[in-house]
Amino acid sequence: MPSAKKSTGKSAPPDLPEDLSHKEYKDELYRLQVELVKLQRDIIAENRKLLVLLEGRDAAGKDGVVKRIVQHLSPRETRVVALGKPSDRQETEWYFQRYAPHLPAAQELVIFNRSWYNRAGVERVMGFCTDEQYERFMVSVPQFEDMLVGSGIVLMKYYLDISKPEQKKRLDDRRKDPLKQWKISPIDNAAQKHWKDYSLARDAMLARTHTQVAPWFVVRANSKRHARLNIIRDLLCRIDYRGKPDDGIHPDPRILMRFEPALLETGILAK
Repeated sequence: MPSAKKSTGKSAPPDLPEDLSHKEYKDELYRLQVELVKLQRDIIAENRKLLVLLEGRDAAGKDGVVKRIVQHLSPRETRVVALGKPSDRQETEWYFQRYAPHLPAAQELVIFNRSWYNRAGVERVMGFCTDEQYERFMVSVPQFEDMLVGSGIVLMKYYLDISKPEQKKRLDDRRKDPLKQWKISPIDNAAQKHWKDYSLARDAMLARTHTQVAPWFVVRANSKRHARLNIIRDLLCRIDYRGKPDDGIHPDPRILMRFEPALLETGILAK
């Protein structure tokens, strides 16, 4: 009689939903963008401050998410921040100093397309910071974010996760598309080569900087359409605003989930 297989104690990740048709996607995106406009009107009326951080590997889909969120919002009260390489002077500053001027004031929605978490990701992997600088960052960032939230900023942190084959496909498409040439950088060339290093850096970042005050939410982003829709749903779900539908708006838990350490072992995050 054959012996029973030993249980590993790990549950398989939930199956992803089928991708949406173009019409289904456009109809749902329109419905959610109408709600975003209502949310922004409430942010302005109540002098609220909303800060959204989008992190993820190269080609994870951050630009596409940003575009769909801000598409119909007031540009006066909406800002997208995507900082480049720090200057020589900025290299000598307190690490968070160059990010601070871009934080939201009353009535503003600010989206960071990559943020101070560069230090936990690309800087760590590519050796752009020392071990001491990295460790100081990992210890201090929960304190920094606690101060932001304590000042009245509503902080939302999303990590967009894609598989290695999907990243390769998107990077190849980026190189071939003349309209996407601006996205190409020398760092792209190292993305696949250092895949495992980026996985380890991601795991450490999520585990050490996820707090009750500033939690991480993980997005399974192999489907751009599902990723975009579910990030918008989550924003609308977790923030109260006037005119919100009575039945609420909820993200698909197969796509978007609050980080917990167990996720590092379930196979949900790409290794």
